[in-house]
Amino acid sequence: MSVIEGLRESFRLPDLRRRILITIALLIIYRFAANVPVPGVDREVLRQVLSPQSNIGAFAQVLDLLSGGAVSNFSVLAMGVYPYITASIILQILTPIIPALEELQKEGKAGRDKLNRITYYASIPLAMFQAVGQINIFGAGTAQQIIPGFGFGAGSNILLTLSVISIMTAGTMFAIWIGELISEDGIGNGISLIIFAGIVARVPFSLPQLFSAQVGATVRNVLLFVVMTVLTLIVIVIVQEGQRRIPVKYGKRVRGTKMYGGGSTYLPLRVNTAGMIPLIFAQSILTFPAVIAAFFQRSGSTWVANAATTISNVFGSQGGALLGGQILYWTFYFLMVVGFTYLYTDIMIKNQNLAENLQRNGGFIPGIRPGRRTEEFINRVVTRITLVGALFLGFVAVLPGIVQIVMNLIQPGSGLEVRNALYIISGGGLIIVVGVVLDTLRQLEAQLVMRHRETFIR
Repeated sequence: MSVIEGLRESFRLPDLRRRILITIALLIIYRFAANVPVPGVDREVLRQVLSPQSNIGAFAQVLDLLSGGAVSNFSVLAMGVYPYITASIILQILTPIIPALEELQKEGKAGRDKLNRITYYASIPLAMFQAVGQINIFGAGTAQQIIPGFGFGAGSNILLTLSVISIMTAGTMFAIWIGELISEDGIGNGISLIIFAGIVARVPFSLPQLFSAQVGATVRNVLLFVVMTVLTLIVIVIVQEGQRRIPVKYGKRVRGTKMYGGGSTYLPLRVNTAGMIPLIFAQSILTFPAVIAAFFQRSGSTWVANAATTISNVFGSQGGALLGGQILYWTFYFLMVVGFTYLYTDIMIKNQNLAENLQRNGGFIPGIRPGRRTEEFINRVVTRITLVGALFLGFVAVLPGIVQIVMNLIQPGSGLEVRNALYIISGGGLIIVVGVVLDTLRQLEAQLVMRHRETFIR
């Protein structure tokens, strides 16, 4: 059965059709809410902040990606589900450190439900702090307030400030609620689908970046975009689906007169366990030097102002216009993506307690003693295969930068235009798109197989 036939079969089943329609309806509601602006936003300042030449343009692009495109008009959903993602990551990091959280993780579904509630509660203060921080950072990038009168200092409008913080926090919780409804009553992971829908919705409005006043430049941009997108998609699919399968055997157990177990299976370890989280971490942190430097560019000290300008030129707008700054920026970006991939993968593997779970269920890896030896073996395998995943993520992250540098060497001044054309869908965006599509198709396939239909993912 092909994918198209599988989708047709899905719509013939009443329960599955209801789930698909609920998913589509909730995504439409989210897209409508993403166009409701926060009161008091200065549109001209917002346009300057979102400009690729802005010091915080890269940071704004990351937030726009995670908000499903809501930052582009600074709507009530401008923070999207980013506070929830941050709370989830913080909880994953703290779980191996705090015994109480570790015990909850071992309690099965009831423990996971409690951890989810803690994540929701933690998202509220994080959303409030991010609302203040996001508005202040956007203002620092242009030396003007994106919402005039926002703040708690002298001359600020306290009522407006509290209203904006409340509205943006409520918008974030509404986005999380929509995502949970999709996960429970629809098809696919709701949080991922919200981000996916925002990426896809932005593409038609970004296509004009491919066109230039010169016909030759337009043809070049279109060809580069098509070739780079297709090649990147192929590599992403191969690496995202790549896994190392470690054989696992289960010993036979006798209970009364019956014998249980004794089967063989495998432990799948993914090449890219971290997904696109390292890209978000690296780009967010790499943008902070430019954000902080923006506060000191108008300093009374010439030395401080010059140093701040240099830092802003290197770390702002993907390395600025100078070739040396571009090379330095993209090199830092690559190294940070590789480092964060190893860090986040290590956290994910430790949280899964693979060796302990195997031993508890009577499973073992042939030739490896259960317990600590199994854990060491799994860690060695994960370290080796993560190298491929880390280099892959690093390459996807810096691909537009490589093209920009090469084009500047071939035709000075054309690199920025080509990079912006390639940024219609960033590498991180493509990883999300591919991951969400594959995950949703798997869930549809599982629903069809449960109803004794033929599989359609080969």
